[in-house]
Amino acid sequence: MADHTENSLIREIDEELRQEQFHKVWSRYGKVILVAAGLCVAAAAGYQFWIKYDLETRQALGDRFAAAQKLAETGSADAAVGAFKSLAGASGGYGLLARIQEAGLLAKNGDTAGALAAYNAIAADTGAGKLYQDLAVILAAGLEINDPGTDAQKIQDRLAPLMAADNPWRFSAQELAAALALRAGDKAKALDIYGALSKDAETPARMRQRATELLTILR
Repeated sequence: MADHTENSLIREIDEELRQEQFHKVWSRYGKVILVAAGLCVAAAAGYQFWIKYDLETRQALGDRFAAAQKLAETGSADAAVGAFKSLAGASGGYGLLARIQEAGLLAKNGDTAGALAAYNAIAADTGAGKLYQDLAVILAAGLEINDPGTDAQKIQDRLAPLMAADNPWRFSAQELAAALALRAGDKAKALDIYGALSKDAETPARMRQRATELLTILR
């Protein structure tokens, strides 16, 4: 009986000490704990809001991009250029794609200088990423190659790094290099490049077919 009473007393004292300790801790840190808890809730709510906002923003950008493409497809070239230009400043993929589409439409409308300026701006923009910078070089070269006043060696120098075996645009760069060789009257070099493209199993099918046909014509 004495042991039971003693144990009960010890438990009561221990509980009182714990409560006293809790009150001391709470009086000192209670506000901090509440603020921290509030921040956690706010952060979680903010994160959910951001996800929703981000999805809605991307959806809106996607709708605007689709509308601009529709204008381009229906022949409203000037309106499409304006629509893509308004998207060009958007962050992320849609902004970059809009810049590429805008340049393409400028070229289609005969504004070669404007298109080249747009492509060169993308090529120089490290924020665009190497894949798209290299694509811009390819697209610019495709325009410049048809201009007899353009320095062929300058184009070749820009294409040279893209012809590396690990570059995803190497086949397009090689095809353009072959066209440059033909423009310069270097038939042998063009044949070498077309021959390599026609034999490489990784060359895109339509490009390999073109290379094979040109080999037949040039030989």
